[in-house]
Amino acid sequence: MTTIDYTTDADGIVTLTIDVPGRPLNVLTPAFLADLGRAVDLIVADPAVIGAILTSGKTSGFMAGADVKEILALHDGGITAPGAARWAVDAAAVLRRLETCPKPIVAAMNGLALGGGYEVALACHRRIALDTPAVRIGLPEVKLGLLPAGGGTQRLPRMIGIEAALPLLLEGMTLTATDALRSGLVDDVAADPAVLMDKARGWLLTRPAAVAPWDVKGFRVPGGAGPLAPHAAQSFMAGTSRLKATRRCYPAPLAILSAVYEGTQVPFDTGMRIEAKYFGTLLADKIAGNLMRSFLRTGAARKRVFGDPARAPLAVRRIGVLGAGMMGSGIANAAVGAGVEVMLYDADPAATARGLAHAQKDRARAVARGSLTEAQAQATLARITPTEDLAAFAGADLIIEAVFEDRAVKGDILGRAQAMLGAGGFIASNTSTLAISGLATAVADPARFIGLHFFSPVERMPLVEVIVGAETSAETIADALAFVARLKKTPIVVHDSPGFYTSRVFCTYIDEAMAMLAEGISPALIENAARMAGFPAPPLSVTDEVSLDLQARVIGQAKADRLDARFLRAHAEPVVARFNTLGRLGRKTGGGFYDYAADGGKQLWPGLADLFPQAADQPTAEAVGKRLLYVQALESARCLAEGVIDDEATGDIGSVLGIGYPAWTGGALSLISTIGPERFAAECAGLAQSCGARFSPDDVVIAGAVAAASRARAA
Repeated sequence: MTTIDYTTDADGIVTLTIDVPGRPLNVLTPAFLADLGRAVDLIVADPAVIGAILTSGKTSGFMAGADVKEILALHDGGITAPGAARWAVDAAAVLRRLETCPKPIVAAMNGLALGGGYEVALACHRRIALDTPAVRIGLPEVKLGLLPAGGGTQRLPRMIGIEAALPLLLEGMTLTATDALRSGLVDDVAADPAVLMDKARGWLLTRPAAVAPWDVKGFRVPGGAGPLAPHAAQSFMAGTSRLKATRRCYPAPLAILSAVYEGTQVPFDTGMRIEAKYFGTLLADKIAGNLMRSFLRTGAARKRVFGDPARAPLAVRRIGVLGAGMMGSGIANAAVGAGVEVMLYDADPAATARGLAHAQKDRARAVARGSLTEAQAQATLARITPTEDLAAFAGADLIIEAVFEDRAVKGDILGRAQAMLGAGGFIASNTSTLAISGLATAVADPARFIGLHFFSPVERMPLVEVIVGAETSAETIADALAFVARLKKTPIVVHDSPGFYTSRVFCTYIDEAMAMLAEGISPALIENAARMAGFPAPPLSVTDEVSLDLQARVIGQAKADRLDARFLRAHAEPVVARFNTLGRLGRKTGGGFYDYAADGGKQLWPGLADLFPQAADQPTAEAVGKRLLYVQALESARCLAEGVIDDEATGDIGSVLGIGYPAWTGGALSLISTIGPERFAAECAGLAQSCGARFSPDDVVIAGAVAAASRARAA
């Protein structure tokens, strides 16, 4: 057997050590499943064997699920729903043979066990996990638009009850070993690998029964199953209610609910066929393909290297952050969490004090969660030095500017700070809209200047937009990507242009909502339609978060820079100006499009009805959502055509991770392929007639986006 080492000791205990060749982590492959089946046959046939331990030979973990690339290849190859169901049935049958082996088998999970890897453990008769910080256990398939196809939707509810199982399945939660023990996902934990194997052997030597509880006559699901079981019924109703708004967009959670509901009311093997049926439907659906592709692209982006592979990128150990506002403080906090020493500068001592307090509050929460010890938190905070003196930056490997979105202000502080840069260091701006090539005139060496656009809140948002100016060197790009990787964030590389990529596309989202307000479309309809389309933050709400005075500065700077009319945001400007005149600047002032209560609650501002009287005839929520989706997809296609971004993957990652474009689409450019380019162009033409020229479809632009997508998917 090439993937499993089979050894037997003097006590008749077999150790099955999984080591899938050529893979950094064990994954479910056809070869592994075949070898597992043969190993079970050998165990059954040998009278000297009393039981077996299933463990991993890799230090990277116990086992993950099937290779996502291979599953995506099945999807892209045009697999049908019945074909995908048969594929799942064949794979699950091997795990059923493991489960019905008449000799007990214990999973000694000496590392993470996720997806199909945990389903292998579920098919064993006992599960013991190594209790270390790196171990994670769970069934995250829903995040890929799928459901567990190796029995996860059937075994987990039968093991811990429907009420406890549904949140794990619907949210794709992964647990530490300790939490998994508390939740019933494992039977025991061990502090180190030797104790793990000793516990597994000790259990087998007690000669336990080799039968799953659900294979015992008279078995009942803990807490009951079906509509007459109170807890189960409440869980199904809660799950269905929670999914109502977005179930058209994300079919996997609804399929999980259905598989659990139907499968737990019938014999186990029938439940397995039900699970396979729903899996087949999901795998054949475009949404699963979009989510899997996003997962793979994000992983590739995090590992991206640039330039000469023989050149080691700069090891950034000490940085200076210019500006202790919300963004500067967030960048500083993220950097110290990655082990970087930070000098946090602001001319206002109160601002640097708030920046330090922000980091202290964040670390206190980490201590309360148990993810940091008090000593670790204090060591992290000790890496931040608030300062009102730029001389403190002396010798910095990197200086990041994060002051007001004003060219003159940024140019002044960059010009004063650059002298403090250490030898070989580089400078970055956190600007979200101002051209990097223009800002580069403020520094002595434009080749060592780059844009690093973080997103708020910095600590939680996973994306960094790396903006390349006209003179930015390949070495600077490589150093910037290495720094972003150190922060454990995902970079996209984009080219200099007004608004770059993410801000340019994001502005169309805000502006379209403001255009709808002016048309008399109900604000509540705009917000709810956005949620139904899958946007995590509706446009009026998110505008309040980023603030309307910032929007005014961006528009004003665009005018000052004499940008083309398409960048002057004609629909947004009058609305932004009116709210600035009223002093309603968003959440930070207690009111914008919403009113904000002291307890954190909010509601749409009643005054909107006076400012924007509602039309008698209102569009459907679907029509509103389509406008919000399509305007951003079309603008993304224009960015690709103009060379602001190089490929579909960059646009898709940036739109989903940076500006909250609905994940089910795969990204703003993938939406065009999901809808179909002909239909997309035709619907844009219709919107151009009813809403304006901003929706005018350029066939060359759309064709280019589709061609880029085809190239990417063939690679």
